[in-house]
Amino acid sequence: MLTGELEARRTAVPWELEAIEHSVVVNLVETSTAPSGMELVSSYQTNRVGDPMDLVALAEQVQKGDDFVKANACNKLTVIADQIRYLQEQAKKVLEEAKRDADLHHAACNIVKKPGNMYYLYQRPSGQKYFSIISPKEWGPSCPHPFLGAFKLQPDMSWTPVDEVEKRDAELAVMGKLLSHQTALPPYTGPNFRGLDE
Repeated sequence: MLTGELEARRTAVPWELEAIEHSVVVNLVETSTAPSGMELVSSYQTNRVGDPMDLVALAEQVQKGDDFVKANACNKLTVIADQIRYLQEQAKKVLEEAKRDADLHHAACNIVKKPGNMYYLYQRPSGQKYFSIISPKEWGPSCPHPFLGAFKLQPDMSWTPVDEVEKRDAELAVMGKLLSHQTALPPYTGPNFRGLDE
């Protein structure tokens, strides 16, 4: 290859120059500093002599970005882990309540149980548990068997211990108000949630 032609190509990219020196012709796409008349990269940034500290600063910025990505991922995973623990606790509570309700429904009872009423659980010497509508206070000192607890039968046929009845009744009252007022839900069902502020 001619020396003059090689000198003219010294401005080429290194891999193109190496290809010319080895007599292999490689055609690359022509470069343009302003394709379609628009400068994409500042000529100041591309033509000036690079400061070695720019490379260090760039590496630090990449590392900092990696650190932030890891921290954000850890924060989100921590929130999810907390939610999983909460759901596990709720599932355990639901299972315990379901077992208690099933046990109470299997207790002996000589009356038809009606939701909204309070029932009192006693245990005979034989171990049989039974419900009565008479409280230990009403029995007084002549209470025939050990008293195990008082429970209110709810409309969904679940049982609420007497010490939780007030709280449960308040929750049901709030839910009843929400159900009786249909304004709680917006009339518009589109994806942009119009109607929430109307």
